[in-house]
Amino acid sequence: MTRLWWVRHGPTHEKCFTGWRDVAADLSDTALIARVRGFLPPDAVIVASDLQRASATADAIGGARQRLPDQRDLREMDFGIWDGMHYTDVTARDPVLSRQFWETPGDLAAPGGESWNGVSARVATVVNDLTARFADRDIVLVAHMGVIMTQIQRAAGCTAYQAMGHQIDNLSVTQITRYATGWALGAINHLP
Repeated sequence: MTRLWWVRHGPTHEKCFTGWRDVAADLSDTALIARVRGFLPPDAVIVASDLQRASATADAIGGARQRLPDQRDLREMDFGIWDGMHYTDVTARDPVLSRQFWETPGDLAAPGGESWNGVSARVATVVNDLTARFADRDIVLVAHMGVIMTQIQRAAGCTAYQAMGHQIDNLSVTQITRYATGWALGAINHLP
């Protein structure tokens, strides 16, 4: 079995859609960072999205763990034109699409952006590679809320809408195990 320890990056304090915009994380809660670092398996490898909020979080919680190169395909969903817009502005601009985007996630995408299914496919490619290369190991992946939710969907065999119903707090840990026979979902949104 290969255990995946998904950690959402530190808070950005953004009040708008934040996808591929490269904003910094607030890593000032050193007590929580220390608890997360201590909670994760000490012999795990650690990898992050290449966006600075995830990469810096991985550096902060990594400790002596083997740090793998950042992975572009672990980025948050590309929200296209919506990235940087407040939710009310998105609703005003695209009232029908913005509602359908959340209620029927799948192939719908923000203008110039990416769909849920697109994110799921690119993240699955990275996860499949990592679980093959580091079989029977612990892998810490520092990424984003949407990315983690796609893997909850994969492990739970639920719909995208159901996966999106989970809360994923900053610096929380979601545990998923890969067995030879499939996936198993462990704790979701655990704050050590």
